Amino acid sequence: MSLNDPIADMLTRIRNAARNRAKDVVCLNSKVCRGIADVLRDEGYINGYEVADDGRQGKIKISLKYGPRGETILHTLERASKPGRRVYSGVEDLPRPLQGLGIAIVSTSHGVMSDRKCRTERVGGELLCTVT
Repeated sequence: MSLNDPIADMLTRIRNAARNRAKDVVCLNSKVCRGIADVLRDEGYINGYEVADDGRQGKIKISLKYGPRGETILHTLERASKPGRRVYSGVEDLPRPLQGLGIAIVSTSHGVMSDRKCRTERVGGELLCTVT
């Protein structure tokens, strides 16, 4: 089966797993998906991830993170740029989800990074998703 939007598929799998209180979730492997998982790990939304080779594309096993009483850390994952409508932002126009409490994940020429890191490096790019 061909998949048109692997980023939206990854975000939907993470969103559904967090809603069901799953410990981990398996997503398809790609360079952009690994970059998104890196940003989520660095910002503290997930515990970590492992890349497993299955002879084809590979899989990413993401370990989800919950609060001390079992509350979800990931509340919303919203896809901004879609295959039918790409959304690009300069460094001055990057959104600040929840006035800086959330993050925006941006694909730049320096790789996939959070909006905070984009502001420090003064680089813009394609706005992939927002996380709160």
